[in-house]
Amino acid sequence: MPFLGQDWRSPGQSWVKTADGWKRFLDEKSGSFVSDLSSYCNKEVYNKENLFNSLNYDVAAKKRKKDMLNSKTKTQYFHQEKWIYVHKGSTKERHGYCTLGEAFNRLDFSTAILDSRRFNYVVRLLELIAKSQLTSLSGIAQKNFMNILEKVVLKVLEDQQNIRLIRELLQTLYTSLCTLVQRVGKCVLVGNINMWVYRMETILHWQQQLNNIQITRPAFKGLTFTDLPLCLQLNIMQRLSDGRDLVSLGQVGPNLHVLSEDRLLWKRLCQYHFSERQIRKRLILSDKGQLDWKKMYFKLVRCYPRKEQYGDTLQLCKHCHILSWKGTDHPCTANNPESCSVSLSPQDFINLFKF
Repeated sequence: MPFLGQDWRSPGQSWVKTADGWKRFLDEKSGSFVSDLSSYCNKEVYNKENLFNSLNYDVAAKKRKKDMLNSKTKTQYFHQEKWIYVHKGSTKERHGYCTLGEAFNRLDFSTAILDSRRFNYVVRLLELIAKSQLTSLSGIAQKNFMNILEKVVLKVLEDQQNIRLIRELLQTLYTSLCTLVQRVGKCVLVGNINMWVYRMETILHWQQQLNNIQITRPAFKGLTFTDLPLCLQLNIMQRLSDGRDLVSLGQVGPNLHVLSEDRLLWKRLCQYHFSERQIRKRLILSDKGQLDWKKMYFKLVRCYPRKEQYGDTLQLCKHCHILSWKGTDHPCTANNPESCSVSLSPQDFINLFKF
């Protein structure tokens, strides 16, 4: 280091051999250091601001992505295979077990409701889940449940068919949600409580829409039901499996009311749904001393489940334990896969996942 008074030379600089020159050198170096430090700090602040803005952008992007999958989304989770392997424990080939929510996501119920043979089956399954199995579904399965339910309601509003069936489904679901929301913190309703309150408000809106349906008489000038011979009318009425449909049909006109009160009609309906032992336990006599089959039917309905009949059902292959809709191809190694398939009622489907 040069002594005071020694000539100091650096590239592009020359200092006089005086104390003033040394002082000026220190001042200039100090100012340069402060300037460099200030520049560095400004740059560091700028980088931190950029990093903060970048993080904010990433958070906002993730939030938008999450909002795409919130309760208002209509996104349905599709899978390539329309079947699912049902296993209740770990094996050498598979680890874990199949859940009700997983099966609900995989079996393509959104398409099934468009098939008239499967519609009642899916609605009954939704009703059973709404009664007692809603909390066993995963968050994705609960979201799919609401999306499928919305499609069912929209189909009924458009077709104006099965109105009473969907009213009962919505009422069952609303009652279950009222109980679950009141017990918040003690149940497994996935998602924010406000989201479920919004869904309950949506259910009330759907119920109001169903109540406001005005069924218009089609402009048809051909042969109507009442124009048929009485024997044909009675034959058609015998094919109705719900006593409430008979009562509604009897309210159309006086002639149909007489037919709907036919004792043989109600007797066959009781014998179709209930066993002889159940019928003997609920005998009701009319004022004329005869069996009142109509009153007996509604008494039996309150005491025992009715026989369920569906055009198409889910089937379980006993050979490979694969669950699928009837007619769906699945990788079965049996020589005759159809002989290994067993039809499942909606309640059997629910029981399949109780372990």
